[in-house]
Amino acid sequence: MKNTVFLVVLMLACVLPVMGQEKENERINEAANVINEILGMPDGIPKDLLNKANCIVIYPSVKKAAFIVGGSYGRGVITCRKGQDFLGAWGAPAMFALEGGSFGLQIGAQATDFVLLVMNESGARSVLSSKVKLGADASVAAGPVGRATSAETDIVLKAEILSYSRSKGLFAGVSLEGSTMRSDDGANKALYGKELSAKEIVREGKVAPPASAKRLRAVLTKASPKHAK
Repeated sequence: MKNTVFLVVLMLACVLPVMGQEKENERINEAANVINEILGMPDGIPKDLLNKANCIVIYPSVKKAAFIVGGSYGRGVITCRKGQDFLGAWGAPAMFALEGGSFGLQIGAQATDFVLLVMNESGARSVLSSKVKLGADASVAAGPVGRATSAETDIVLKAEILSYSRSKGLFAGVSLEGSTMRSDDGANKALYGKELSAKEIVREGKVAPPASAKRLRAVLTKASPKHAK
């Protein structure tokens, strides 16, 4: 009997991490699908804004039900450009969580995708340091849309983070002021097999990108291979 119990425990110890990793790999794949579709839209994220972004955060399929239940409302992915000055290639993704604030009141029964561009070093530092409250710890604004939109407007120049949403095929800038973002450390452990913060993954380069991130990085590299200072 003891041997049977031991075998069951051993099997669970092996299976559960793999299941967790598959879940996070799927989240990365969903993020790749979301950003690929949005970048292909005529009125999507302006190319010159993506070129100026240091990091991008993608939350696929956030639902209003999550707001009603409480807890972590959105789970997504963050990736930043490599290098001290964010001038390198897009790096390994880290798992990120979106919580609370007013955004839960803005979404309906349909799933909503959120995309946030981190536009400068101070914004990246705030987002990756700890739990950051948008609008308080880091300035955030609804991002402009359209390929011809200039990156030199006042709203773009002043904001550390530009935020967007897509629901029912409609893509637009959206205010996420009052919401909070943080590293999803449990998911990062499930993905990489050890305790890691988002900062250690995307800025300190302590791990190589997982195979599941290949498409996400390829989509971003094709759309914006170089940072435009």
